[in-house]
Amino acid sequence: MLNISVELTKNPKQKPTDETKLGFGHIFTDHMFVMNYDAGMGWHDPRIIPYQSLQLDPAAMCLHYSQEVFEGMKAYRTADGTIQLFRPDENFKRLNVSNQRVCIPPIDVDDCIQAVKELVVVDQDWVPHTDGTSLYIRPFIIATDAHVGVQAGNHYLFIIILSPVGAYYPTGMDPVSIYVESKYARTVKGGTGVAKTGGNYAASLIAQEEAHEQGYTQVLWLDGATHQYVEEVGTMNVFFVIGDEVVTPALEGSILSGITRKSSVQILKDWGYKVSERRLPIAEVVEAYQNGNLKEVFGTGTAAVISPVGKLKVGDLVMDINGGKIGPITQRLYDELTGIQWGKIADRFGWIQKVTQ
Repeated sequence: MLNISVELTKNPKQKPTDETKLGFGHIFTDHMFVMNYDAGMGWHDPRIIPYQSLQLDPAAMCLHYSQEVFEGMKAYRTADGTIQLFRPDENFKRLNVSNQRVCIPPIDVDDCIQAVKELVVVDQDWVPHTDGTSLYIRPFIIATDAHVGVQAGNHYLFIIILSPVGAYYPTGMDPVSIYVESKYARTVKGGTGVAKTGGNYAASLIAQEEAHEQGYTQVLWLDGATHQYVEEVGTMNVFFVIGDEVVTPALEGSILSGITRKSSVQILKDWGYKVSERRLPIAEVVEAYQNGNLKEVFGTGTAAVISPVGKLKVGDLVMDINGGKIGPITQRLYDELTGIQWGKIADRFGWIQKVTQ
């Protein structure tokens, strides 16, 4: 168990007065968690301090060689005021998968959860009360060695920051439009697609810019080798309802193992749906649409939870999904997941961890 020191801010920030206008990722709380790693010492000096800028050497390796990883999770305030987390253990297990892929030392999962809980308790007044809002939690690790040369670092910072947020997409639960990318490659099997690391997202920006220029919200990536198989949306895993089958791309080493994806698969199977995790050719999606068998498309992720897709562009073909409306499976899954997260329905899977009672 960590012995976390706490230094409270002497200059608290003004908290948002209108929780319907939080946006996503623009506002940050009063405090942050920091812990150091030094070769020979391991992880040490865990502390909660006032939110502040970092002092980094211009030669810090994270700035030059992208040796960094991050996670995304949320704290939710229930109707009775309890603050709770959704499957934080899964997030930190995945953080260690990312660590292993980019040669960052592993970090204890229970220590990470303790750090999150203690930080959220310190800044608990920042957890919003309005329905559909939450406190976004961003843990990340960066290499801080002052060294210009490609190698794994010996010094790291593990930091957690908090941000009160509303819906990830400005349109909320309105169906989003997705542009299928067939020219660029974000990652490939054997690459860093299994890790939550910044380089993956930097590689996606050019396609996202082009999608926005055409009026689309996000990009659906195909496999980098052949551009034939569906992988994931830039910020979400993706599901297709084809006939009576719910299909999501298999985890084959090039896409992120989403916590919301994993939870959705379990819930859908629990409800009795036929769920397949397999390779999905984009040609099969097009054929299903043309035959009238493509019933719904939706994305899953911590930020958006469940995001219905109303339009999907593949080449010159623009597919209107379910008449541009939220499908019944998508809506039911959203209601179930958010119901568990905000404490509106029973957590029969044991996924919730309480921060406050």
